[in-house]
Amino acid sequence: MNAPNKSGWKPAMTEGGTADGPATVTGNRALMLEEPLIFEIGTTGTTGVDLPEPQESATRLGSFVRKDEIGLPGLSEPETVRHYTRLSRQNYAIDLGLFPLGSCTMKHNPRLNEKVARMPGFLDVHPLQPVDTVRGALEVVNELAHWLIELTGMHGVAMTPKAGAHGELCGILCIRAALEARGDAREVILVPESAHGTNPATAAFAGYRVEDIPATKEGRVDLEALKARLGPDVAAVMITNPNTCGLFERDMKAISDAVHAAGAFVYCDGANFNAIVGKVRPGDLGVDAMHINLHKTFSTPHGGGGPGSGPVVLSEALAPFGPLPFTARMADGTVQLVEEENAAEHDHARAFGRMSAFHGQMGMFTRALTYILSHGADGLKQVAEDAVLNANYILRSLEDVLDAPFGPSGPCMHEALFSDKGFADGFSTLDLAKALIDEGYHPMTMYFPLVVHGAMLVEPTETESKAGIDQFVAALRSVAERARAGDESLKTAPHFAPRRRLDETLAARKPVLAFDGPCTPGGTPQLSEQGGS
Repeated sequence: MNAPNKSGWKPAMTEGGTADGPATVTGNRALMLEEPLIFEIGTTGTTGVDLPEPQESATRLGSFVRKDEIGLPGLSEPETVRHYTRLSRQNYAIDLGLFPLGSCTMKHNPRLNEKVARMPGFLDVHPLQPVDTVRGALEVVNELAHWLIELTGMHGVAMTPKAGAHGELCGILCIRAALEARGDAREVILVPESAHGTNPATAAFAGYRVEDIPATKEGRVDLEALKARLGPDVAAVMITNPNTCGLFERDMKAISDAVHAAGAFVYCDGANFNAIVGKVRPGDLGVDAMHINLHKTFSTPHGGGGPGSGPVVLSEALAPFGPLPFTARMADGTVQLVEEENAAEHDHARAFGRMSAFHGQMGMFTRALTYILSHGADGLKQVAEDAVLNANYILRSLEDVLDAPFGPSGPCMHEALFSDKGFADGFSTLDLAKALIDEGYHPMTMYFPLVVHGAMLVEPTETESKAGIDQFVAALRSVAERARAGDESLKTAPHFAPRRRLDETLAARKPVLAFDGPCTPGGTPQLSEQGGS
């Protein structure tokens, strides 16, 4: 039954005789289609396109001339389209269901934003076009910059950083430039335990020594420990607010005041701005620099459909050191692009340099501005309120079956944090997450933040309905009850996914990056020496 048939095709065969249903010859389960590697479908000796034989010609590649066949499988257009369409059916997506990744803000992206991003003049704009031909695009960049400053209560904004971590680096380089301008050589950046992991990485990349600040039992920055460490060697504090425990740092103003009194600066990780937009202005809390993930707070989740964008808003003390280029509105109402040659005219001669070659991500700018203008002030405020409401609804709906380490300390912000405390011996967060796949959900963020053992961080966002959240809560409750009861079937979950449980540790440490099997239909792929599973 498993032998190749006359066409050379080898049946995949599903597991049969179980509660999952009988075996199928194809390996498919109704519309859940089995799909092999593309190398197992096509053969190198054929092609789906008729091309003339190339004429022999001289080459300038020298020793780089290919000596072996390239080894790509030849498929027709229908075969190729079907292959990648079938693979896409195995992906989870925000357009399929609730995406509970904590600290990631995977929310619905309004199609209006996509329509605007594809308008002529935005979709096809090129960074090397003459400025006179991109006036509309520059107006959009400047208008978005205005509203980012307004929403954060800051003085200026750098629009060119491409994502959150890139924005962090921008902010820290602004701080370094400001310190150097006053002849102040400081070498330490303090990072609380409740901050995002990119914060210490960014500080170290910028050449600073990183020191931790502990958290309190409530999951917030220990203010007294921070004050005790401040000194003339501290350049800045990098703080995430709301933090990775899903909590608002209530002492933020006191933290900023203490840091400023010590001659240092406050960097705020704005990845979670979605939880406070329209409600809190970071500038009012003493923040000197903060990146904003446009692709999380103001539209497309995680850059889907295009690259990310991480503008950095700056305080009055740091704005003169922000990177080039940027836009400025002139007295006659026109928008001008400020580059090195005219930076001095705009009090920007002390700019530390550039973060990227050009002006930023136009697609993300148009999406974000469309999102802001379509929501309005009241709508943006409701975004934060609904995000926080949904997270607290999940927290209180599950705290009787899942341990909520900071639940007793009051409401959370946009994320509900749980742990594996209370699971039967030998059962872990990983088992719950794998079983959640069988329920039709992508798992939440696992084992983060590190300050909580077996952490499970859930962010429902503001775009989910109560009915949708209730279904997710029911699924998560069911799996959690099985973990508490010691249901052994969790150990082998997922059972209904296209692939069963993988050895993720081995796959990460020894990934199979090259196909090393026969390119023939029904051929059995051979693992390369790079290992993997």
